[in-house]
Amino acid sequence: MAFTHGKDAVFKLDDSGGTLRTLSAYIDEVSGLPGGRDLSEVTAFGDGGTKSIPGLQDVSFSISGHFDSTATTGPNSVINSLRTAAATATFEYGPEGGTTGKVKFSGECWLEEYEVEAEVDDKVSFSAEFKVDGTVTSGTFA
Repeated sequence: MAFTHGKDAVFKLDDSGGTLRTLSAYIDEVSGLPGGRDLSEVTAFGDGGTKSIPGLQDVSFSISGHFDSTATTGPNSVINSLRTAAATATFEYGPEGGTTGKVKFSGECWLEEYEVEAEVDDKVSFSAEFKVDGTVTSGTFA
């Protein structure tokens, strides 16, 4: 059994121009991927327990980390540009890292919410919520 430390995770996201940007150096948490799917209940009289049938994937995910306004490559430039985007953004997430053969979750998403927070006694941080458009693909980095 091989275990992996979270410090090796990789996260990439398209900017509004469609360029995939690596944001790993700024992110300290990714949650919600690969996600779940809807289950429709089909329980009827006489059944001994609830019954369900699988439905559509319904995936939302979030990222959070350290605010940086570096033009083109910083998380503020990449994520804030998606607030008014008219097309989905591609994402890639490698919980074990991004080297050949490591697990990769990918897909298209919409930015739902972006927040920047500053406190007098802490770093400036950000958080962002995304809604997957379609399905999450599970594969490996080539």
